[in-house]
Amino acid sequence: MKVSYHGHSIVKVETKGKTILIDPFITGNGLTDLKVEEEHPDVIVLTHGHGDHVGDTIELAKKSGALVIAVNELAIYLAHQGLNTHPMHIGGSFEFDFGKVKFTQAFHGSGLQQADGTFLYMGMPAGVLLMIEGKTIYHAGDTGLFSDMKLIGERHPIDLAFLPIGDNFTMGPEDAAIAAQFLQAKQVIPIHFNTFPPIKQDPYAFINKLEANNGLVLEPGEVIEL
Repeated sequence: MKVSYHGHSIVKVETKGKTILIDPFITGNGLTDLKVEEEHPDVIVLTHGHGDHVGDTIELAKKSGALVIAVNELAIYLAHQGLNTHPMHIGGSFEFDFGKVKFTQAFHGSGLQQADGTFLYMGMPAGVLLMIEGKTIYHAGDTGLFSDMKLIGERHPIDLAFLPIGDNFTMGPEDAAIAAQFLQAKQVIPIHFNTFPPIKQDPYAFINKLEANNGLVLEPGEVIEL
């Protein structure tokens, strides 16, 4: 299984002949190496309904026919846009042909900004556990630190955790380092940093804070085997 990072919170998983994209914010993302016209995902998983996470989901899914997996309110909204969706919610899991998906809690917001500047509620924000090929990947989405991360790690031993470090809107490096302790993941990769001025961070300084010495910085487009 190949796992790659593509700037901001975009993660790509290639497994069993399928490509899974998490939070495909491509257009407007100055850090990504991806191009919308070149991506043909089979599955899109969304952590929440903010524009920098939903991103190019509608265009990508209409073009490729991708299944979009999201919390119920966001999935229903996207279904009304003509997409093939699978609604889920916090604490629920479902076995797909590529593996199991489970949504966890996250402490953040979730709403899509409309043309008039108002926001349409998109349900609760979430983290995502992907259990594929005997491995578990945790994408925390946008969240602050919370103590039940300990329970997530205890219930689902995590091979690879993607944690936001940008601060301002999510955990900063100090809290993310505590989250890594709580989760006890085998490997930790920072996400959600440097895309915009308020979330400017040094990812290498973050991994130096990890007591388990298990951090890895992925440059956009860099791939690891899991």
